[in-house]
Amino acid sequence: MTEVTLTGMRVVLEVARAGSFSAAAENLGYTQSAVSRQVAASERATGGPLFERRARGVRPTAAGEVLVRHAGQVFERLAAAKQELAGIHDRLAGRLVLGGYPTAMAHLIPRAVARLLTAHPDVEVQLMESSTPSQLTALRRGRLEVAVLATGQGLPDYELDGLDLTEVRGGRGIGVAVAEAHPFAGRTEVSVHDLTDQRWIVGASTNGSPEFGAWPDLPDPKIAFSVHGWPARFGLVSAGLGIALVPGSVAAVIPRGVCWVPVRATGTSLRRTTWAVTTAQPSPPATAAVRALVDEARSWSTHPPT
Repeated sequence: MTEVTLTGMRVVLEVARAGSFSAAAENLGYTQSAVSRQVAASERATGGPLFERRARGVRPTAAGEVLVRHAGQVFERLAAAKQELAGIHDRLAGRLVLGGYPTAMAHLIPRAVARLLTAHPDVEVQLMESSTPSQLTALRRGRLEVAVLATGQGLPDYELDGLDLTEVRGGRGIGVAVAEAHPFAGRTEVSVHDLTDQRWIVGASTNGSPEFGAWPDLPDPKIAFSVHGWPARFGLVSAGLGIALVPGSVAAVIPRGVCWVPVRATGTSLRRTTWAVTTAQPSPPATAAVRALVDEARSWSTHPPT
């Protein structure tokens, strides 16, 4: 007894769907005689007729209906197997070193890495939190594959020649962190003019690396404290000792006792752009990481981080 073949099952399934040998032949790109041969071979394998002729075309016999039902299931499983195998072949693997400045490491980069690992769980990610100059040095020396940095007003003109830059757009602009008891805490936004008489908690620069200071357009800002690290800044803000300049990308992770309020700014006020930077020929994991950063930041435009 011969065996039922995949080709025979496909032909039987198509004849049942089309209702005739000629229509099935046209749909499959076969000759009608080839379709007849495949049906005949399947009938020999199953031990009886699979179709009965009618005035207009054919319809499956009881045996034909059984084979058609199982053939449909077989080809659905084959399609699922092909899709799963394609996913395995497309899956990225390897080690990736991703760097970023502290505020990017607070929210943007962790969320982007989560996106990356969801799509490519075999990628091993190592993070490097450091200043932009340190990142660029590591990138050029091959110790870092993706650097997340910012450019704009108040920041140095970094040497970026020969590198590939992708803008990471999104977020909620720039705002200020204030204590829950501060008069700004209940407002939807403040103006630059409102900031004139405020006391500021600013970042202390290390090795010349840029830090968020007071709002740059203020003529004589009152600096209350200059400290290293965001935990210290937020602690001083929470105690009511001043306010701090904070990008909207970090607003979602500020601690209890602190509120983030956007600043309505025009003209020459603070403007910065975030970039994902790679070498001119990034690895596939690096390219995927850049895409994850862009997609994560873009999602904030319609669904701000909470």
